[in-house]
Amino acid sequence: MEVNEALVQQLADLARLEFSDAEKTEIRGDLQRMITFVEKLNELDTTDVKPLLHLTEDYNVFREDAVKPSITREEGLQNAPAATSEYFKVPKIIKK
Repeated sequence: MEVNEALVQQLADLARLEFSDAEKTEIRGDLQRMITFVEKLNELDTTDVKPLLHLTEDYNVFREDAVKPSITREEGLQNAPAATSEYFKVPKIIKK
């Protein structure tokens, strides 16, 4: 597949990007190298290769669900710039 200026412009339009002529030339070269790489991969014989479903042998590895100690409400609020006995106080941002 040949990457031409029309393709680069179409991709830029779809991505809502604007490029200078120098940037378009650089992007055109980058895209051509990527496509050449993918085309090279298509030359490989993958007839005996099973599709890869997971990148590792691990499947559904979860940590044990255990209750762990946490800080108290008072400890959590002690460094707050403004707080009540139960909550952080924050400035009002929605005005009616």
